[in-house]
Amino acid sequence: MQDRILLKAHELFMQYGIRSVSMDEIASNLGISKKTIYQYYADKDALVNEVVDIEINRNETDCKYQQSVCENAIHEVFMAFDMVQEMLTTMNPSVLYDLEKYYPSSFKKFHEHKNKFLFKAIKDNLLKGINEELYRDDINTEIITRFRIGTIFLIFNQEEFPATKYNLSLVLSEITDHFLYGIATQKGAKLIQKYKLQRTKSTAHE
Repeated sequence: MQDRILLKAHELFMQYGIRSVSMDEIASNLGISKKTIYQYYADKDALVNEVVDIEINRNETDCKYQQSVCENAIHEVFMAFDMVQEMLTTMNPSVLYDLEKYYPSSFKKFHEHKNKFLFKAIKDNLLKGINEELYRDDINTEIITRFRIGTIFLIFNQEEFPATKYNLSLVLSEITDHFLYGIATQKGAKLIQKYKLQRTKSTAHE
């Protein structure tokens, strides 16, 4: 039952945002009483905390998989792009805002994941790309890593890019292009174009 509660809460939070989903609505969707939920979770904060764990674990698993199977550093960035794009189709953009404003302990956990795990993953990608001569060797990896993290999460900023006004997948695409072309060597730029062309053809055949 605890797993059912957690999975349903995760689904509803991702779809509607955390703040707008009540414990009553989670119970109603499961066909159980709110009292049953409280047998497993002391309050909504505890439930939100475990939902954040699901997302963090999924993100870490996906990143490690991408690192293990990618052809090169640029290919890894395109794989990460696909992961975030898929997330945009299932995740309400207000989730991160709700987390930061109303659930500080859960947001702190997410913030640590971003600044430790994601920071290392992005910096490793930069070093790999430099080694492969796909990224310029004169870039400051520390600064560019922080820049990359900042621009990825800018997509979820509803003040800057309200989902009612912007296609967030297009925003993600523009930001990724800007990032890659900004650090690529001539060899890297040709590879970016190759992958973009492959993806265009692939989309056309779907």
